[in-house]
Amino acid sequence: MISRRVFIKILLASFLICSFCLHFVSPANALGGKLPPINQPAPLFTLPTNAGDGKVSLADFRGRWVVLYFYPKDFTPGCTLEARRFQEDLPKYLEKNAQIIGVSADDVDSHTEFCNSQGLKFPLLADTTGEVSKAYGSWMGFVSARHTFIIDPQGILREAFVKVNPAIHSQQVLARLQQLQQA
Repeated sequence: MISRRVFIKILLASFLICSFCLHFVSPANALGGKLPPINQPAPLFTLPTNAGDGKVSLADFRGRWVVLYFYPKDFTPGCTLEARRFQEDLPKYLEKNAQIIGVSADDVDSHTEFCNSQGLKFPLLADTTGEVSKAYGSWMGFVSARHTFIIDPQGILREAFVKVNPAIHSQQVLARLQQLQQA
């Protein structure tokens, strides 16, 4: 059995280590790198997709809100759950003039299979080189980190989510979108 003094020292050391680690994983400098600044133009992109004419650009959605979410890999449990939740809430996003767009390093064929298997009705973009993920501070060497961004109808980045729980994330994004639209 450890003494009370040893227990308090371990607890204090754990707190200091956690505080130190959280300092380096701030919203401005997330696990994937430096995030683009809020209230500034969102980084532009054009990427291949499984939907429409084969390419999607941020500029295609001027006049609409965009929920741009990055995720690690098609068909993995967390990514599948997150995509399903966005799909379930898609009518609510559409009512708010918002387009959901998913981005990962998977190729277009993988995205097509994933959308078909999950019934997804929003585009998934293939960022196979990580170029767009890097621009959004979401690249982790060979996969995208789980980050989400809300971009307003003028192309201005309004919100960034870097600590994402796939089970409840869509509802959190929807709530924040509503707040931003009412501001």
